[in-house]
Amino acid sequence: MKGLKLSLVIMAAALLTIGLGGVAYAFHDGGVAECGGCHAMHTANQNNNFLLIGYDASSTCLSCHEAAANSGPSSFHVSTPSGEVTAGLSPKQRTPGGDFAWLKKTYLLSSSSSGTTNELGETHGHNIVAFDKGYAASTLHTTAPGSAGAFVSSQLGCQSCHDPHGRGRQQSDGTFMAPAAGVSGPPILGSGSYASQGLPPAGLAIGLYRILAYPGYTRASGVTWGAWPIAVAPSTYNQTEATNQVRVAYGSDGNNTWGRWCGTCHNDMTGHGSVTHVHPVDTALGGGSTNLANIYNQYVKSGDMSGSATTSFTSLVPFAEKTGTRLTLAGHAGNTNAFLNGPGTSDEVMCLCCHRAHASAFPNALRWNGEYEMITINGNYPGTDSPTPNARAARGRFMAEYQAGYYDRPATVFATYQRSLCNKCHAMD
Repeated sequence: MKGLKLSLVIMAAALLTIGLGGVAYAFHDGGVAECGGCHAMHTANQNNNFLLIGYDASSTCLSCHEAAANSGPSSFHVSTPSGEVTAGLSPKQRTPGGDFAWLKKTYLLSSSSSGTTNELGETHGHNIVAFDKGYAASTLHTTAPGSAGAFVSSQLGCQSCHDPHGRGRQQSDGTFMAPAAGVSGPPILGSGSYASQGLPPAGLAIGLYRILAYPGYTRASGVTWGAWPIAVAPSTYNQTEATNQVRVAYGSDGNNTWGRWCGTCHNDMTGHGSVTHVHPVDTALGGGSTNLANIYNQYVKSGDMSGSATTSFTSLVPFAEKTGTRLTLAGHAGNTNAFLNGPGTSDEVMCLCCHRAHASAFPNALRWNGEYEMITINGNYPGTDSPTPNARAARGRFMAEYQAGYYDRPATVFATYQRSLCNKCHAMD
């Protein structure tokens, strides 16, 4: 019975790319999967109290969102199995949020008579608890950094940021709502994640972007989300970016910003909490004495400020557009380099400008290596196998692992000696 249910889950998920009436129908359309996809009424895992098919919530999610033997990025997968990320091998998925398997990549930085220095895999992102898949809570942080102890790390799972029952939705007039407990809301027509899905007809709704959490969604540790998530993605989003970039169009309507959304758990890191000495978020890139939007648009790479506003976008440094209008954002999301416009003066810096939501190849889930000043050295990615070896830059990695971290971009995309991508907005290189 359990095997049959899992087969049905896989079959349903495989419908992701099949169009039906102009809308792509998949496992999570309608805001949530069918109950039997995650719960087993009579054959549930005995280690949880929710009749889940996995040991815990995240294991249940990864029963579909992790797959063995993928040759490369594949559809809706966000994790590479443990046996496929051994020494020298990189995680395979290239979703905008990143591959959780980077959490399993610990690198030896140095070894001496006084001991070894490691870059722990758990520093590479959000340490979800998924027993079946080999993911465990952080050993470095008992609570979420910047949460003043509010969110307990041992409770972190996929369901912490995504609502497994998809109660949040967007209505035909563009407003967001989530029905109260015990109340059924407007029927959900389909996923709200993709550019192909417009606003629904009157009386219907669409789901939230990636069925993410919303105001009123409260997890076990007592954290309640502070903003609605506004974003639109292309239908094909998990792919190499060696040539074409994947652009998720993130939005902000002033009240609902990504800084406030991430600040639910990391409040003191966003400036919305009690600590103010942090990098600004939710502020206009064209504000203040320096027009950062103009620098972003001109900056191509170290030493090259010849860029233009119509070709300057990079998914390694995305930004939030100052709009909550779905139609506008849908027109900007893509994966074919068709729309590469950079920010306007009212567009905003956000947490996701620099961090991936799941995990990355680099500490703190950064989109680029922030632990060494150079991204490239003499035209190559650093690595233990580099023709110009530099142990401090290599950080225990092979060159191919660095390239994987940049979603397969060749080193020639950058300058011969490329410095940190903080310079995309600041040009201090």
